[in-house]
Amino acid sequence: MAHVRAYNPRVRVGNWKEDVTLKEETLKDFILQKDRGELTVQKEGALRQNILQPVSLSVSQDGFLHFGDAIMLVNSGGGEHEQRATCVLSIIADSSNIASRSQSNSVPQLLGPLQVGGSHSMTPCVRNAFIITSVDGTSDGELLRYDQSFALRTTGDFAGELFLSSDHRTFLKCAKKSRLQELSLVEEFDFLCWWKVIYFDPQERLENEGYPVQVNSQVLISHCKTNQCLAALGNHILWTPFGKEYELTAHTFLDSHKAERDNNHWLFFTAHPANQNETLMQLQQDTVITDEQRGHTSKRVQLKRTETEKELTQ
Repeated sequence: MAHVRAYNPRVRVGNWKEDVTLKEETLKDFILQKDRGELTVQKEGALRQNILQPVSLSVSQDGFLHFGDAIMLVNSGGGEHEQRATCVLSIIADSSNIASRSQSNSVPQLLGPLQVGGSHSMTPCVRNAFIITSVDGTSDGELLRYDQSFALRTTGDFAGELFLSSDHRTFLKCAKKSRLQELSLVEEFDFLCWWKVIYFDPQERLENEGYPVQVNSQVLISHCKTNQCLAALGNHILWTPFGKEYELTAHTFLDSHKAERDNNHWLFFTAHPANQNETLMQLQQDTVITDEQRGHTSKRVQLKRTETEKELTQ
């Protein structure tokens, strides 16, 4: 009991001066971190508030992709054994990835490197919206063509304009679950951020080289340096602050005919011209649900009619 302090620092006994100074410095550090928005609770709130902000995707009037378009990269799912659901290329971040660019500007931003995952949310937001960026000086608005190099960049402001990057796997740098080639979002733009779109059908791939890429059509996205295609893994699950998501890697999966499997099949999703607040897949899902409801309604009407006819005949 000799080392137990029986009084608070206001009682002038023992090392009371050191205790008061320590308490004041702790309070000053807390207030300073609060003003800068560096408290953990503030970062968590800023992450949820900013990364889930809705984003308006680009509308393609001619049905083709253009440099500068805001898109979502979607894997439509499938798989004979893993039964993989539809997923979207999305940012994985937590409070440790948020920082201010400078002390004069306290606006929170994401700092790389960041992980990516396959989210099941189809709502366009900061987390899953990417910009098609030129790597050879092509101006925005020009058509993106098959086998033409490009980069995928996150949106500005909170997302920090990070680039999707990959490199050969090593013992120290590889995917967390599958140990395949890792994907990440980085701040520095270099050759590791170069990608290209490959035509879906291998038998018609050579004929379509140089043609414009259509929106909402299945394609392959190949990494220029490693020649590995972007892939979604349904049998490897990541636990993220946003729930369970599929692991995404750069790895080409081939079937018995040497053709890429559905793990590597992706779609560039843009907003629908008729309803810019929803993607084409959301409108298709709503149409399917409406058709099912109409089918149930028509069956009920037919049953009522048959019952009425039976009563009249009796």
